[in-house]
Amino acid sequence: MLRWRCADSMGKITALKAQKRNPNRVNIYLDGEFAFGLARITAAWLHIGQELSEEKITELQSLDAKEVAYQQALHYITYRPRSEVEVTKKLSEKGADAQVIKSVMERLRTAQLVGDDRFARMWIDDRSTFRPRSHRMLRYELHQKGVGEEFIQQALAEAQNEPELAYQAGIRYARRLEGLDREVFRKRLGGFLARRGFSYGTIAPVLRQIWDENHPAEQ
Repeated sequence: MLRWRCADSMGKITALKAQKRNPNRVNIYLDGEFAFGLARITAAWLHIGQELSEEKITELQSLDAKEVAYQQALHYITYRPRSEVEVTKKLSEKGADAQVIKSVMERLRTAQLVGDDRFARMWIDDRSTFRPRSHRMLRYELHQKGVGEEFIQQALAEAQNEPELAYQAGIRYARRLEGLDREVFRKRLGGFLARRGFSYGTIAPVLRQIWDENHPAEQ
C-alpha cells in the first residue's frame, strides 16, 4: 500500500532497505519517507536517486502483487501437486484479485507447474500406487478437485483397469485378514473393496482369486 504522496506526483528514491523480518522484500523510501515495499526481484532495477512517478509506482505495486501471489502459489504446490481450481481458490483466499490470479496461473502453466491434464494423471498414478480404488471413485475425487471431465477421461484411459486396481487393493488388505475363515474373509475384504468404489461384478472374482492364492491347499 502506497503511503507516500507529493504534490507534483514525483518522488526521488532516498533509501532501499531490506526488511528485517523478510529479507526477500525491500522497503522503498521516497524523499526521506517510507513509501512502500516490494519483492526483491521487483525492486532489483531501482537505485537511490531515481525518480518515480505515481504512474510508475502503481506499475511497480502491480508487479509486486503478481510476484507475491506467484511465490504464494509456488509455496502451495510445493507439498503436493494441486489442481488449477485449488491454486486459484488459495490465491483468492490470500486476497489476490482476479487479474493477478489470471496472470499467475498463466505463468504457472507456461512453466508447466500446473495443468489439470498432468494433475489428473499424477493423482491417479499416486492413488493406484499407494491406495488403489475404482475409476468411479477416482473420477469423483478429481471432480472434487475441480478437474474437468475431459482431463479425467484422458487420465483414466491410461490407468490400470478395474480388476487390476481391485486386486492390488485387495492383496494389501488381505494381509490383515490372515487366519479368518472363508466367509468372514470374503465379507471383510468385499466390504473393503466396496468402500473403495468397486462393483460386485469386479469384487467377486477378485475375492476368489485372493482366497485361492492364500489357501492353495484347499484348491
